[in-house]
Amino acid sequence: MTEIRLPGGRWRLWEQFALRGPGFPADGVLRLAPAGLAGAADKFGPGDALSGPDWDAFAEGFDEAAVATAHALQDIARTPAFREAVAWQNRPVLDSGIKPFLNWTPTAAGRTSMPRQREELVAHYWQRFCVKNDTIGFFGPVGWGRFDPEAGAGVRVDPGEGLVAATELYFAGWAVDALAASLAADPAAREWIAPWRVPFVRADGDRVIVPGRPPQQAGAELTAVLARCDGVRTAHRLAEELPEWDVPTVLDELVRRRWAVWRLEVPAATRPERWLRAWLDTVGDAGLRERGLHGLELLERGRERVRAARGADQVVAAMSLLEQEFVELTETAAVREKSAGTAPCRALVYSDCRRAATARIGAEVAEVLAASLEPLFTAAGWLTSRLAAEVMEAAKGVHARLAAEGPVDLASFWFACMPILHGDAREAAQRLQQEFQAHWQAILAPEPGVRRVGRELADVAAAVAERFAAGPFADAGPGWTAARYLSPDVMIAARRAEAIERGEFQLVLGELHLASNTLGASLFVHQHAEPAELAALTDRDHPGPRLTPLLPKEHRSRLSARVKYALRRPEDYQVALVDQTGDPADPRTLLSADLAVVEQDGDLRVVLPDGTGFPAVDVFAHVLTTLAMDLFQILPEAEHTPRVTVDRLVVARETWRLRATDLDFPEEKDERRRFVRARHWREQQGLPRFVFVVSPAESRPFYVDFDSPVYVTVLAKALRRLARRDPDGRVVITEMLPTPEQTWLTDDTGRTYTSELRFVAVDERHLPGGDA
Repeated sequence: MTEIRLPGGRWRLWEQFALRGPGFPADGVLRLAPAGLAGAADKFGPGDALSGPDWDAFAEGFDEAAVATAHALQDIARTPAFREAVAWQNRPVLDSGIKPFLNWTPTAAGRTSMPRQREELVAHYWQRFCVKNDTIGFFGPVGWGRFDPEAGAGVRVDPGEGLVAATELYFAGWAVDALAASLAADPAAREWIAPWRVPFVRADGDRVIVPGRPPQQAGAELTAVLARCDGVRTAHRLAEELPEWDVPTVLDELVRRRWAVWRLEVPAATRPERWLRAWLDTVGDAGLRERGLHGLELLERGRERVRAARGADQVVAAMSLLEQEFVELTETAAVREKSAGTAPCRALVYSDCRRAATARIGAEVAEVLAASLEPLFTAAGWLTSRLAAEVMEAAKGVHARLAAEGPVDLASFWFACMPILHGDAREAAQRLQQEFQAHWQAILAPEPGVRRVGRELADVAAAVAERFAAGPFADAGPGWTAARYLSPDVMIAARRAEAIERGEFQLVLGELHLASNTLGASLFVHQHAEPAELAALTDRDHPGPRLTPLLPKEHRSRLSARVKYALRRPEDYQVALVDQTGDPADPRTLLSADLAVVEQDGDLRVVLPDGTGFPAVDVFAHVLTTLAMDLFQILPEAEHTPRVTVDRLVVARETWRLRATDLDFPEEKDERRRFVRARHWREQQGLPRFVFVVSPAESRPFYVDFDSPVYVTVLAKALRRLARRDPDGRVVITEMLPTPEQTWLTDDTGRTYTSELRFVAVDERHLPGGDA
């Protein structure tokens, strides 16, 4: 095992890292920038009249270039891999946009509104497939790499064979839920469904305890049945155990009082269909069981048809048939409406792939990386430590108030802390980020108006140690167990791997995700050739068991089956705070009402029924991580912020935040004049050729090449949409670094791809966890 320890001795990098990159070569986007057109446009100054013989000559050349670009876009749209990628993303577009675009013959006169919209449609998908480091399907396969001292000084790439080494298909969890709901609608299913107690409810003798309410007298029947509602015993079994009572009627009353849930709930999992099959095997009603197995097998056969499909037409046919069968089976729509919480699981199935290429990082890059990340990690640890300290100080007050009335259960403590978690904690996070940025402002001391800030690593490291690693939080720990992890995204700007070997490279920090091991997400773990290796790394990080909160199946704050944490071990516990989305048969899945919260030596701890204790802060882990994950921004928002480089690591890329209504070129209707004026505006702002744009009116960031008229048009339309939606709305424009030419990840044909490396760092100084 190759250890990469950071210089301060506190942090260690996992020897393995993810290699994220798109499935189409980076130079694909350059095909849409006509040679010489930008230079011809720049011959016209901001004050020049865009008319006369010179303008007429330029306009003629622009039209010729536009027709050539339309032909290039048609060549792209005909590419089988492009059409298949679009089929996975948005199948109707193939008929509504791509097909008519390919049936059109590009001419200058024929480039009317609708053909131009279709050009932009293809260009928009193309930029995502070529230069966005997404992780989905074959057009964003999960790659892997490791540190290897035998890899020389730079980075060695083993391209493998083809683009993808392995592909897997998964049912969207909501699709299996819909099948389960259709089965549960059969009255014959009720007795074979296991009811479960609401996690924050518990019986105490003949009383039922619900947080925030006085104990309620319930009687022997209700409490006896409630005590047996464990999510494992079916209603049929409960009736056998309690023959003296009308169990179905009692269950209905428990559900009415919201003390129990009696419906078929498929636990959150990467393979939810397996749980449903296991449940069907327990159903004593032969007719219901056979109907359920038939439906499940029907959908599984449909999934296998999609898996076997090759090319867009086969994918469309297989998906369409699967959807038709699903609708007939469940009477449920086969595609969910688009929202923040559904992507990429709007369809019945989704695909994830493992990249054929692997990478090995050698000694020089590893040394530069470790040294450069050390001060950033120190500062990140300050953020999480301070956030946890403030939240838990307030939580201690809540606990003291509850404890004055008697023993405190976790459910009561959790609900009593809601105002803190969703009010005070948010305010604390914002305030700490401002303080964090103020410290960095003092450390970097950027000169007003500069575009580049360069600092020596030794100077920054010393200043960071003074401001973030001294005082009362010098050895306070990361705050909560998950905060021992940091997940930085780092890109290497270099022209080919050979340049990296020669030391001709620059590191670029993308994002630094706080308090999360993002490689533990299902989409990464299940696209690893040997997931047990990731489990072994986790074992090393956590010698003892962990306690984690059980999360909802899906939520707008980045929760879905694909990002569900998949490195939970048999010795780890999870607690259902409000919703029971785990497997009730798992003995280490606990209910919040059954756990105690006590104060020990000035700290709050959660105590399990078996006596094992954990830091109480860990039950707040998801809330705290959600608040902390994106706090690491060293520069406050401003109309312009410079590129900041510390030795060989760019820690902040140059960024502009501009009000859409302050720009005039988007309103220009003539695309020739719009292109020229956009280039004037770019020059005035000092923007580079390649940028990424984030707009509140767009679902995703998008790439813009100011040498490409079609991408300038895409930008102009996005700005117009934002201006109509919000006159004060601002776009965030960030320099693209590395650029499409600075790529080193190759395939077996020598083509290069954009990429980022996602690392995992673990704090080795602090090992919080359970104790017996």
